[in-house]
Amino acid sequence: MKLTDILVRDACLPDMKARTKKEALRELSDALAGAVEGFDGGALLNMLLEREQLGTTAMGDGIAIPHARMESLDRLLASFGRSRQGIDFDSIDGKRTHLFFVLVAPGKEGSAHLLTLAHISRMMATDDFRARLLDLETTEDLFRAFEEEESKK
Repeated sequence: MKLTDILVRDACLPDMKARTKKEALRELSDALAGAVEGFDGGALLNMLLEREQLGTTAMGDGIAIPHARMESLDRLLASFGRSRQGIDFDSIDGKRTHLFFVLVAPGKEGSAHLLTLAHISRMMATDDFRARLLDLETTEDLFRAFEEEESKK
């Protein structure tokens, strides 16, 4: 499965306003709620905050992949956000986080979300691709970047 297949275009935020971890999770949850009919952004925010209490989802290198399972979903969904100033997200390398992927899986879904987490991690492993995402201006640029990166695989 390609990231562009599950990424909700209208829930992508190339210029996040959040300044804190909680604000970032709220902004990303609200974006999905605004883009997907019937989606409960408040429930997602609570799940993401609970997940963060178990340990940060910030991987280092300016990347975080907050994730949750929602019983009400029938398919895997993802959104993306970029913070130009960066956010203290308790990253394992101590650096600010700029690139955020929210992954929401159906409650009964098997391992597809784990494979997607691994896929995103591999895509974000190159400095050049991360730099490209930091420089993009529009959602169209973002989707083009993902499509081009995934076509290399």
